[in-house]
Amino acid sequence: MRSLAVLDKPPARRLPDWLKRPLPTGNENFFTSGLVQELGLETVCESARCPNRPDCWSRRTATFMVLGNMCTRPCGFCSVPKMGTPEVVADDEPERVAEAAVRLGLKHVVITSVTRDDLPDGGAGHFARCIHAVRRRMAAAVEVLTPDFLGDATAIDTVVAANPEVFNHNLETVPRLYRVVRGRAEYRRSLDLLERVKRTAPHIVTKAGLMAGIGETVEELFDVFADLRAVGCDVLTLGQYLAPTLKHIPVARFVPPAEFDDIAARARLLGFKQVVAGPFVRSSYHADEMVPH
Repeated sequence: MRSLAVLDKPPARRLPDWLKRPLPTGNENFFTSGLVQELGLETVCESARCPNRPDCWSRRTATFMVLGNMCTRPCGFCSVPKMGTPEVVADDEPERVAEAAVRLGLKHVVITSVTRDDLPDGGAGHFARCIHAVRRRMAAAVEVLTPDFLGDATAIDTVVAANPEVFNHNLETVPRLYRVVRGRAEYRRSLDLLERVKRTAPHIVTKAGLMAGIGETVEELFDVFADLRAVGCDVLTLGQYLAPTLKHIPVARFVPPAEFDDIAARARLLGFKQVVAGPFVRSSYHADEMVPH
């Protein structure tokens, strides 16, 4: 098998045709934007410069990012502000998230956060409060996309005890690239988190996502896929890495849609309940459609 490219390849300056699509029309985008601003919420859609934001917001959906807008990890791929002074945790944020979910009419609520290594529990208790706040207001399914909580079993169990329908934790890339791409994250620690969730609460859907085109090989991707299946991961997502700015890790290669399709077909043979792969795939994009039934 051939490599998906090398990490130090000069960045591509022009997007291929398959990564270009028209902006949606209508006023729903403005409704979502206005609601997020009114309630003082952060979204990963904005902070991570997600290419799917216009599409999601036009469908009145967003991924809520709690615990502020300042990350304590220096990941090389992400545009979320980092290494500054983290914000004081807002006690009313869970209620504001729930209010937004109600007014957007969400049936599947996705909640993520910056990494907060400065907090004793990494923000696990806040995740749990957000889940409970949504449940008090509506019957929607809740998906959490969490950091690794530095591997703290008590913190992980706190989120599990709140009983989200989906527990998502992204590995992002292959072990060889972790130091450059994920900073202080540890590959084994992430796998252990997913394994603990599945062992503690087998009914919770576990999910993980990776990026392609950042310098990995196909063989390395499938080694990760095998590791994920070994810890009982149910759902796998794989999308194209896009550098948020020229200061971030450059794109090594734009992976054509047909290659994503081939990787997904082969990954399904490993036993995942759901595999979603493609240029625009993100772990929270159309998340409601990824839950296996």
